[in-house]
Amino acid sequence: MRILIIACRTIADELNMAIEEISCKYPILWIDSGLHVRHDQLRKRIQEELDHISNVDQVLLAFGFCGNSLLGVTATNASIIFPRVDDCITLILGSAETRKAVSNEAGTYFLTKGWLDYETNIWAEYQETVKRSGKEKADRIYKMMLKHYKRLGVIQTGAYDLEEFLERTQKVAADLNLIHEVIPGTLRYMKKLLTGPWDEEFVVIKQGEKIELSHIQPIKKGE
Repeated sequence: MRILIIACRTIADELNMAIEEISCKYPILWIDSGLHVRHDQLRKRIQEELDHISNVDQVLLAFGFCGNSLLGVTATNASIIFPRVDDCITLILGSAETRKAVSNEAGTYFLTKGWLDYETNIWAEYQETVKRSGKEKADRIYKMMLKHYKRLGVIQTGAYDLEEFLERTQKVAADLNLIHEVIPGTLRYMKKLLTGPWDEEFVVIKQGEKIELSHIQPIKKGE
């Protein structure tokens, strides 16, 4: 079976660690993490890569639904398998249930090193607003934007030096007036994407089929 991974660079640390731990040899095609905020462009880029591949039987998409970015993507040259999660945060927390439970404890803005390093994120946007409008106005704007959030949840995946990263995230939390907390993550779901079995936690799209809304909706218990 010839398998290719197409992955978001935001989760590069976690995916590379999962690959190393299970001795996976599949080639990886990385997608620019900045496309997360432009769903149409992310969809277009993924489709372009799927259209160009050859000599591949299965493509493992290391993505979540990402604001319906996968909606309409067609498995042109190989079947597609991707996790049934709304985004990569849920993927590295391990399940939608875990994410819901953590969020129910307190409104949580999640963060990993990948999000801070690669993406256009709330921290970069805050700093830009400070430069443009001054700290006082920026603080007012972000207090309103984050009114439903109480804490900054730094997800510990074990894929990088956490202590070094915490020096940055503690400043982020302080400037955004959020409680700083480390939340345990897991590579379980990511490893399962690489090895299978691809059960109800995954969506399998056969070659020639298109990803529809029904594919990316959660499976209700009993179905």
